[in-house]
Amino acid sequence: MPTGDVYESPLVARYASREMSELFGARHRIITWRRLWLALAQAQRRAGLKISARQIRQLERTLEDVNFAAAARHEKRLRHDVMAHLHAWGDIAPSARGILHLGATSAYIVDNADLIIMRDALRMIADWLACVIDASATFAKRYRAMPTLGLTHYQPAQVTTVGKRAALWCYDFVRDLDEVEHRLSSLRFRGVKGTTGTQASFLALLDNDHDKVLALEADVARQFDFDGVEPITGQTYSRKVDAQVVSTLGGIAASVHKFANDIRLLANLKEIEEPFEKQQVGSSSMAYKRNPMRCERATGLARFVLSLVQSPLQTAAEQWFERTLDDSANKRLSVPEAFLATEGTLRIVTNVARGLVVYPKVIQARLRAELPFMATENILMEAALAGGDRQDLHERIRRHSHAAAARVKMEGKDNDLLERLESDPAFASVNIKQVTDPKRFVGRAPQQVDEFVKMYVTPIRRRYRKMLATKSDLSV
Repeated sequence: MPTGDVYESPLVARYASREMSELFGARHRIITWRRLWLALAQAQRRAGLKISARQIRQLERTLEDVNFAAAARHEKRLRHDVMAHLHAWGDIAPSARGILHLGATSAYIVDNADLIIMRDALRMIADWLACVIDASATFAKRYRAMPTLGLTHYQPAQVTTVGKRAALWCYDFVRDLDEVEHRLSSLRFRGVKGTTGTQASFLALLDNDHDKVLALEADVARQFDFDGVEPITGQTYSRKVDAQVVSTLGGIAASVHKFANDIRLLANLKEIEEPFEKQQVGSSSMAYKRNPMRCERATGLARFVLSLVQSPLQTAAEQWFERTLDDSANKRLSVPEAFLATEGTLRIVTNVARGLVVYPKVIQARLRAELPFMATENILMEAALAGGDRQDLHERIRRHSHAAAARVKMEGKDNDLLERLESDPAFASVNIKQVTDPKRFVGRAPQQVDEFVKMYVTPIRRRYRKMLATKSDLSV
């Protein structure tokens, strides 16, 4: 349990899931290092090196017996974390000490482990994206035909539907999932490359047999379920890989930010709100407040992820020749925190999207206040087709519109444009109520929602059907 004596990352304590936190935790990382050492030893034994079955068994038995205190003592002496854990494992597997790390460099352990962990983390992100897509598509479908005032420049525009707007949010997350799946499909194992990536050490171990070296590398990669191996590296895999992965997370953060901001604005308009629990407190002083705290939190975390995108790009740009170590401290922060924060935002968005509260009466009232101006062209055409003078009708609408606008802006009263037109004999032939039915102004918005869900969301639901029931309860 936390003691409160030292700083603890809020990403772990408040926002990310336990599963994601453990994935980037020290124990999982070190066990992954040991799995890589073991896999190399097993592959080298199969390749003909003098490594006994007894040595392999001792490594297998002690694989998860990690003594962090012993490793810390070694690191204080050696100033090298990989060597520290190598010595710590050798202490409890003495018969195998001499065959551990044969021909390898630290990058074999650290880089391949980082790739394995990033792959697993991307899969978790993909699962959460699927939940977000499913929840927002469900909401879009439910409100596919409910007219609402469209806003451009945050000013009244043409009519859209609540569901169509939600489909816009959903489509951004669909694009993000496409990008995550692309990153997963193109992520390659760093492989067994040696000190500067030339594989010279493994060539020396395997009697200068190039085929054996390639077979050894393929053997290790298979043990970690990688189809592809980086064809060429320096000491490390290119740090552009980290930059591409974190940039993908940045894309998700942009989608989250857009969604959360829209919900916050809609909450201010009292049209749509995030879930608000029975005993939830909105303000310590203003008891009536219902602040959109979930979406505010998602916005803040998304902003943090966006700020991290730059760091791996700079690291990739600053690598000199075959490698420099200035990447290490940066990677320990930027990559895990980008994943933890991104997952935190997706958990929030899933929670919000599954529980959005809609206020139809408020939506209708705002639409009624603005629709008269939008409907004037239709009213003009109907009256002209009934035999009225188009230019005279236009001038009448202009005068009535200005008078109604002044009533709204100067007196704070309701928009009475339709009543004014109904009382004008020039528009007696027009069924104002019918012409101004909001459903006549939504175009193909309901059909667009149906088509989008069928074409883009249904395949995702099929691929991720086992994940869609994942609970989205928040820690705080």
